[in-house]
Amino acid sequence: MFGVGSVCSFRWGVPEVINSDPAAPRQAFLSHPTTPVPSLDPSAVGVSNVLSLEIKVDPEIQAFVDEQVTLKCSFRSFSPITQKLTVDWTYQPLTGGHMETIFHYQSVAYPAAVGTFRDRILWVGNIAKGDASIAIRNLTMNDNGTFTCAVKNPPDVHHNIPQTKLTVTHRGFSFQLTSAVLLSILVFLPSAIVVILLLVRMGRKFGVLKHRKKSGYKKSSIEVSDEPERTEQGTCLGRMGTWCLQCVDTDEEEPY
Repeated sequence: MFGVGSVCSFRWGVPEVINSDPAAPRQAFLSHPTTPVPSLDPSAVGVSNVLSLEIKVDPEIQAFVDEQVTLKCSFRSFSPITQKLTVDWTYQPLTGGHMETIFHYQSVAYPAAVGTFRDRILWVGNIAKGDASIAIRNLTMNDNGTFTCAVKNPPDVHHNIPQTKLTVTHRGFSFQLTSAVLLSILVFLPSAIVVILLLVRMGRKFGVLKHRKKSGYKKSSIEVSDEPERTEQGTCLGRMGTWCLQCVDTDEEEPY
């Protein structure tokens, strides 16, 4: 199709024939104007700026020294979960400094074997349910800092980077009610109140009777008129009733 000694080249999308013979004139294969090559749309080749993984954590958590805390991390992937899925937790102190990886997961858990969190991190997540949480036991004041949860499930590897700020403090002298202590309070407190009230009442009666004996207590006209009727009952039951009436009178009447 082309002559001998000719070279076919393309410039800006237009084929052009160049004669290799310097003496021959240069001729264009096409005479119409050149057109630029259109640019490719990223979405046409499968490139997307939308995050393929979504991760959620608690922004702030408060815990106490010598106790255990759970750092929650949930994720959602648009690709099926495979054995290539990885979970990484990193830690950075509040005072700053470099970030260190304290936990790694891929099919099995790999807690930190060295460093501050050695033998103190537990895997409490469930990958099938989108849970990548961990727990830290025996907390210390040095654990204050920022924790980051990162999940990758190829080809879903792009995600947000949420952080959890952990604040560890001393619980102080706060009283924790256990079930045994609460049951003891509910059982013995009412009984103690009743006993105290009875002792107070008996003390008042004893004080009134003692005061009457010393001051020479005189019976009222009503008590004198009622006395023959009560004393006529020479039985034990009658004497007991008389004593009960006297006890009632001591609560209602003041000594003369």
